[in-house]
Amino acid sequence: MLISSLIYFSPGDPVRVMLGIRANEEAVAAIRSELGLDKPYYLRYLSWLGSAVQGNLGRSLQRNEKVSDLIAERLPATLEMIFFAVVVTLLISVPIGVISATRANSFIDNLFSFFSLFWVSMPGFWIAIVAILLFSMYWNIFPISGRGGPIWTATGLHYLALPGLILGIRQVALISRLIRASMLEILNEDFIRTARSKGLAERVVVYKHAFRNALIPTVTIFGIQIPEMISLGVIIETVFAWPGTGRMLIDAVLKRDYTLVQGIVLVYSLLVILMSLLVDLLYGYLDPRIKRD
Repeated sequence: MLISSLIYFSPGDPVRVMLGIRANEEAVAAIRSELGLDKPYYLRYLSWLGSAVQGNLGRSLQRNEKVSDLIAERLPATLEMIFFAVVVTLLISVPIGVISATRANSFIDNLFSFFSLFWVSMPGFWIAIVAILLFSMYWNIFPISGRGGPIWTATGLHYLALPGLILGIRQVALISRLIRASMLEILNEDFIRTARSKGLAERVVVYKHAFRNALIPTVTIFGIQIPEMISLGVIIETVFAWPGTGRMLIDAVLKRDYTLVQGIVLVYSLLVILMSLLVDLLYGYLDPRIKRD
């Protein structure tokens, strides 16, 4: 409701975007009546909501195509980028967090802390632009923009690598520091000292006992970071001209395509809910004391 109200009250007229600013008032009024834009905004929203509950997201005002078809066409590209970013986050943040905790206050720990602070402090769009300048224009390692195909193909992975890495690297900075803090707290617990006193190898103590317990608060924060990853993905898609729903959302907002904006926001909300559900299910695996009702 809030998103719909914001776009309804924002300056601009979708009919003027379609017909141009010099279109006569009769033509504008006729199109507005045909599209139902002459009705109060709350009636339009209630009508859209009733259709959305039945699985009908309406038609795009600018493209005159089904919103569900447009989203289905672009959503795989967005999911690929998010999946790649999650994999990057896990593969990099876990080793960095564990190494920093087991070597607290050492040179390598301070080095990781510096880079983590740097990545968290830098705006996502700035990092993306600098990455394009370095890796695409100067060194010619990755393509500047576009999508080369599905993620399981070599070309698709080549095009996805740079935007996916930029999207995931910010989460690496946050999650690695969280793992470090959780590990430092758990490594001082009594059961860790007991495990060491039994003669267990340090690798077993760190990864089997300490790390698994440190994952519980980490998973919680990581689940909360998913919405931020999705919102940052909108910026990354725009900078890299990635053909996903984020770029389509920006285009829909600029053209005042109300139904398309509402449909994309609804899909993003469902993704956040799904990820929250997965995080809750993961708790039962990490901590058997949690009942799986």
